[in-house]
Amino acid sequence: MIGFMSRMRDDMTRFVMEYRFAVQEILTKVTILREEFLHLHHYNPIEHVTSRVKSPTSILQKAIRKDIRPELPELREHITDIAGVRITCSFITDTYQVLEALTSQDDVRVLTVKDYIADPKPNGYKSLHALLQIPVFLSTGPVDVTVELQVRTVAMDFWASLEHKIFYKYDGALPQQLVDDLTDAAATAAELDRRMERLHTEVHGADGRNTGPQTDIDDEVLRYLWKHAR
Repeated sequence: MIGFMSRMRDDMTRFVMEYRFAVQEILTKVTILREEFLHLHHYNPIEHVTSRVKSPTSILQKAIRKDIRPELPELREHITDIAGVRITCSFITDTYQVLEALTSQDDVRVLTVKDYIADPKPNGYKSLHALLQIPVFLSTGPVDVTVELQVRTVAMDFWASLEHKIFYKYDGALPQQLVDDLTDAAATAAELDRRMERLHTEVHGADGRNTGPQTDIDDEVLRYLWKHAR
């Protein structure tokens, strides 16, 4: 038993490490996208990014609840939310743009996509969910690791965060009046998203980018470039 527990501890440490590396890969991709949007398009659709990786204890607790054998291949196949990345965007159109930019990359394999923005959950929850599989390159070779990605607006994130806290406060058994109030609040958040995006479009145009003059090149360099461009 002692030998089994020792091996399991070492295996789980390496197992969780793979998921940490996968999250780092996704975060690197997001950082590159932010830089590109900001410097080339003068617009950054990403407000903030959070991430998490379940602890070995949390993984095994979920395995117990789902009656999954404590073997790494079983855990890898049946527990798909070990690693998670959440991207919060300014507007609804941004969520789709960011998801498309990430999922279209050659080394990202899309397992599933659930559009809870177009088709919200009954309680009003909205977000884009995707299960992505990316290779993590270790000294022993590449390992395909699954990461759960969520993309939502600021308003959606605000509602979901409060709903989550209230849900656990009542241990999942919410009074009907509270359910109705949360559903109404979700509709209000959705209307706020629509109104703010409409205002943004009126100011910045349909593509939402700042097309005004933005450059850190001084006048002498500009004259030099203009001379040779002709």
